Amino acid sequence: MAADRTPAAAKAPAATLAWLILLASAVLEAVWATALGLSDGFTQPLPTLVFAVAATLSLAGLGLAVKSIPLGTAYAVWVGIGAALTVGWAMATGVEPASPLKLVFIAGIVGCAAGLKLLPAANPASSRTLPPS
Repeated sequence: MAADRTPAAAKAPAATLAWLILLASAVLEAVWATALGLSDGFTQPLPTLVFAVAATLSLAGLGLAVKSIPLGTAYAVWVGIGAALTVGWAMATGVEPASPLKLVFIAGIVGCAAGLKLLPAANPASSRTLPPS
């Protein structure tokens, strides 16, 4: 197996970009989820168009992000942030009632997603090698 010759300094901007793309994709997840609710079973043209465009861009961004972020971590962050934003928007617009306990649980989702980002990245090459026998 060839050694990874990419300097650590070059990996840092790529990882930061991947996390920014993932965050933007999570925001788009909230957009498409909200548009889906407004589309009335895809009978309303504008919300249906917003849903289709936002869903496509959101999934494309998730696909790009998982090139640098482990799939499980990326998916958990994508879903968590998207769900928290969707519920937050629904509460802010009066579609869904707000409560202090609901806000605590949403903060928990966001905190868990942030915690996944803060964990140290594992070296993929070292995790693929078998221990000496």
